Amino acid sequence: MKITVIGASAGVGLQATRLALEKGHEVATLSRRVVSLPDHAKLRRVQGSATSLNNVRAAAERADAILVTLGVKSPFATMLFSDSVRILLRVLQETGSSSTVIALTGFGAGDSWSYNSLPMKLLFTLLLKKVYADKSEQERVIANGYPRWEIVRPGRLTNGAMTSHYRVLDDLVEGMKVDAISRADVAHFMVAQAEHPTYLSKYVALTY
Repeated sequence: MKITVIGASAGVGLQATRLALEKGHEVATLSRRVVSLPDHAKLRRVQGSATSLNNVRAAAERADAILVTLGVKSPFATMLFSDSVRILLRVLQETGSSSTVIALTGFGAGDSWSYNSLPMKLLFTLLLKKVYADKSEQERVIANGYPRWEIVRPGRLTNGAMTSHYRVLDDLVEGMKVDAISRADVAHFMVAQAEHPTYLSKYVALTY
């Protein structure tokens, strides 16, 4: 199948790109920086911006699934997450695409905020409030603007190895614990869902 990874130069996006190639898929990547993987017959790189209509159109062309794995290093206010999905949905509408959109946000976005532990609520309030406000808007735009989507909300991301053993929580339950999970395992879940989407129209938390 054909998979597009938006935000592929690092983190979950890079891991997902590598894994999808290992599994024999054709992969198109979109990132500002060059994706640090060896040349591959099934890898097509688009270097550019996730908020550029032309760049997104080039990367998403004929994709069966699109993994949105954008991240920011700064805690300051951003509109990258919501602006980029507006561009993506515009491209999908213009091209008549029915790609599965699987978007990475984080546990704490949207209505999952109130289910976080007290220490995480404090962390988000002090450092990540503005970033997660835009992640929440990203979720809203996708859910209200496109029929075929999954939202992936991992707990705290680590650089641990891929285990392929983790909990997938698609309901918000009082007292639930969503802790750390490796970027590699989040990538494992996202690629698996690109292949066989079993959580369409769901908000899925990932943790060990």
